[in-house]
Amino acid sequence: MEPGMGVRGRPGRPKPKQEIDLYSTPEGAQVIDNPVRRAILAALHERERTFEEVVLLVGRAKSTVSVHLQELAAVGMVGSRADPDDSRRKVFYLTGDLVASLSPEERLAGDLAAYAGAYRPGMGDPFEFYRLAFRTIRIALMHEGIVLDPLLTRAGKGVGEELYPALANPDTEHFCTKIARFWEEHHLGRVEVERQDPLTLLVYDCFECADLPVTGRPACAFDSGILGALFSRHYNRSAAAIETRCYSMGFDHCRFEITLEGS
Repeated sequence: MEPGMGVRGRPGRPKPKQEIDLYSTPEGAQVIDNPVRRAILAALHERERTFEEVVLLVGRAKSTVSVHLQELAAVGMVGSRADPDDSRRKVFYLTGDLVASLSPEERLAGDLAAYAGAYRPGMGDPFEFYRLAFRTIRIALMHEGIVLDPLLTRAGKGVGEELYPALANPDTEHFCTKIARFWEEHHLGRVEVERQDPLTLLVYDCFECADLPVTGRPACAFDSGILGALFSRHYNRSAAAIETRCYSMGFDHCRFEITLEGS
């Protein structure tokens, strides 16, 4: 064991449930929020290690560590080779590197403090306040393991149904222009049409996810519901807004492909 190491590794290792780590790999960025995997990768980030060393540093059962190592290897984050001193053992190593760590609580607290510090009676921005409030609720529920996506999608569909008459236009280009104007006027983001076939929309400064932690998964279930309902009414045919890029996936925009049932 290296000097200064306890059974569970060095002080200051990633703290479970407080941070999210972003690693680069040959296959692209990978987001890690599982505490066991974060501890394994933190150990390998220091240097290559044998299986026994990883188990000792992580402080979990061998079977648990073995399963996580296999899954990390399957997604291309961890590699292994024979130990030159003992061919019966494997030496594990990272295939990429740690890019960043994000602490949602610290970031959120900082943004709230900045807003409160800049606030003056009559000069507050209600849109910014409600966006902070929305983000606070999302992050709190995410940390409790509560997934809101199905509920947000249904709520978005309801909003889209009610909103459609105000934006309706038989011409798809004009319809998209009215959607973009509504999004901008209501501080929901800046909408651009990337292409027509399939119809693909880009949303910048998305109110729903621009400030959420990077998780590697789409986070705009509410927007997807609204857009799905709008285009279902527009085409008079069941449509879905499939999010293929998102701020929470590490992009600087969200991307929605409008797909029609049966297409």
